[in-house]
Amino acid sequence: MGSAELNSPAAVYPVFSTTRHYRRSRARFEMATSSIERVTDLAAVMAASLLSYFVYRNLGIGKALHYPVGTVSTAALAFAVVFVLMLDHDGAYRRSNSLLRIRETERILRVTIQAFGIVLPASFFFSFLFSRWVVILAIALVPLILIIEKQIFFLVIRHLHSRGYGVQNVVVYGAGFTGRSVFSALIRSPKLGLRPVAIVDDNQEIAGQEIYASSYRHEVSAPVIAGPLSGDLLREWGCSLVVIGIPSLSRQRLQEIAFEASSARAEIAFVPQLSFGSEMPTEYVDIDGVLIASLGQPARNGVYESFKRLFDLAATLFLLICTAPLWALIAILIRRDSKGPVVFRQMRVGRGGKLFELYKFRSMHVDTPEYGLHPSETDDRRVTKIGRWLRRNSLDELPQLINVLRGDMSLVGPRPEMPFIVEGYNARHWQRLRVIPGLTGLWQLSGDRNFLIHENIQYDLYYIRHRNFFMDLAILLHTAVFAMKGV
Repeated sequence: MGSAELNSPAAVYPVFSTTRHYRRSRARFEMATSSIERVTDLAAVMAASLLSYFVYRNLGIGKALHYPVGTVSTAALAFAVVFVLMLDHDGAYRRSNSLLRIRETERILRVTIQAFGIVLPASFFFSFLFSRWVVILAIALVPLILIIEKQIFFLVIRHLHSRGYGVQNVVVYGAGFTGRSVFSALIRSPKLGLRPVAIVDDNQEIAGQEIYASSYRHEVSAPVIAGPLSGDLLREWGCSLVVIGIPSLSRQRLQEIAFEASSARAEIAFVPQLSFGSEMPTEYVDIDGVLIASLGQPARNGVYESFKRLFDLAATLFLLICTAPLWALIAILIRRDSKGPVVFRQMRVGRGGKLFELYKFRSMHVDTPEYGLHPSETDDRRVTKIGRWLRRNSLDELPQLINVLRGDMSLVGPRPEMPFIVEGYNARHWQRLRVIPGLTGLWQLSGDRNFLIHENIQYDLYYIRHRNFFMDLAILLHTAVFAMKGV
């Protein structure tokens, strides 16, 4: 669904006569797609399990144990059923948002380990045991094939929505930070079946602008329409839902919008005023049906941080060995391209505000000021010819593997900022410094990476709140795909 699809009114989108028709149509669509997703997940896990066994046999590794095809198929089906049930229990089939699809990948990786942790001990009660090589292959292939299958399913749902199946047209009221966040969340959540076709704002000066969803690429956008929001406007765009993206909206204005929405037979959803967002350390407790939220600092997980450090060391050493020839090639190219050192050094702010020296392959001319905002244009004169290629492929970041070895950085975490930027931090920004900075993170995977980090810290704060080992793996996998696409 490209930006061109979102820039035309109801002539393009089917306008249903009543909200009731929307509900029934979407309910049937959601029931069908939910069932199909479970079946395709079951088939993907079973296929990956069978593939693991056949790869084991054809490679001739281990003791080359052979099992009847019926036995292998039954075991693969049983494992697939357990896996899908665990995904269901973990909320994989709910109509919810998956931040940049990272949470979905994280869930698959986590459930894979949990499922094998259950199935392997249980297998001792049966008359046969599978080779450890089969298990190792399955642990690698099951999440890989399942992630690919999920991506294909995601694209199919997107295509069906673009054709008008199981989708509800939505107008977002408010083009501020919250409204834009709501727009991006809806675009990234195809399971919701809510398609934002326009953003209405009472500020006449921004009318006509395009709002892009924060994603890997700026592919989906919606126009900003001048307010006020009216029933005629909703009917023009064929919308049956208004999402209010202004938490501070007055009660009187809310009632006015509710009246206009009612005249167009549209429903209303809104972001509560007392909402701290996913980046705040909020804990919820249900007391006799009353939801109580409390704020506090999240406790440090020593086991996770120790394991993360061990993983950083092992993965970094492996990457250094594999990329050693590339380092030599880059050094030669930099030397031939322009005068100056191969490696650029700069002080950055790490965990707790501690300064450390960051390393990068030099991508700018030596007469460039040491500190300043990063180039945002591809033809920036400060950047060398080789530097443009390095920056486009993120190869200038390779020397930061040394920073990871030294413990100044991690593979995953918020990007380290320059001291002059940190000096202007407020209390919210300072939360970024609670963890070790990293080579990659959620912000780098979003469309907002085109803007300054400190202006879009919601990704880093979300990571700090929800980080775990499987999320780190998911971010690294998405980063690898991101790099291979050359984005």
